[in-house]
Amino acid sequence: MRTNEVLARLEAAVSALGDVDVDAWPEDTLREQLGELSAALVALDTSLTRIADGVRARGLRIEEPVPV
Repeated sequence: MRTNEVLARLEAAVSALGDVDVDAWPEDTLREQLGELSAALVALDTSLTRIADGVRARGLRIEEPVPV
């Protein structure tokens, strides 16, 4: 997959995650979805860690963007 496509997909994922508001979910819904939510969060953490470790392994830093 081309780099531009990968970055576009990552940006789309960030946008989708920005729309998630578990505070707005009813308690019952959160309890019902907790297993799936937990699995998704662990998978995201694993993937993000792998990508960040790959960047760092090449001697580069992950930097937070400076707000303008």
